[in-house]
Amino acid sequence: MAIIESNKVGEMIAQNVEDAALKRTLLEKLNALVQSNEADDAEGDAEKAPPVKKQFSIVLSDQEGKMPAGLELVGWVVQIPEDASVTSTLDRIHKAAYEFNTTKKGRMMPAKTVADAIENVPAKHFKEQQIWVKTKVPVFVLRTDNDIPMEKSDRSVQTRDGRRITCDEMLGEIKAKFEGGAK
Repeated sequence: MAIIESNKVGEMIAQNVEDAALKRTLLEKLNALVQSNEADDAEGDAEKAPPVKKQFSIVLSDQEGKMPAGLELVGWVVQIPEDASVTSTLDRIHKAAYEFNTTKKGRMMPAKTVADAIENVPAKHFKEQQIWVKTKVPVFVLRTDNDIPMEKSDRSVQTRDGRRITCDEMLGEIKAKFEGGAK
């Protein structure tokens, strides 16, 4: 249906309707309709809730129940509300899958695993459970010990007596000198 501006409709009424009483009645009804639509639009904007703050969490596919260093794992990145517990993430996925499985499409192709749910369940079911899937396909997860390796320095320095020693050797000599002088 085409949208016509109210002032153009008013002009058409003024040009084509000859009866003054009918013209006035039509214009008043048109203005009342326009004002009620503007009021409804303003209420709709005011009723919108502020956006939910979210936090990220990663759901791992760890079928053995372990996380050794050499094992390659895959997982999915999801978001949940900031004030929600991360442990509720799997419950939210399960509830969205249950809800999906009750639909016509879900009965024909039910989600049986978490992977099925994340890849096939539409976003509206996850949104109702306040979980937002950021990666539909699994991504590799890397294990880290959280340390950044530092390079050992091979630089050497020349002492006053002309010897070339490494920085580590020099520090060892200084410590030995101070420990020996304290006795």
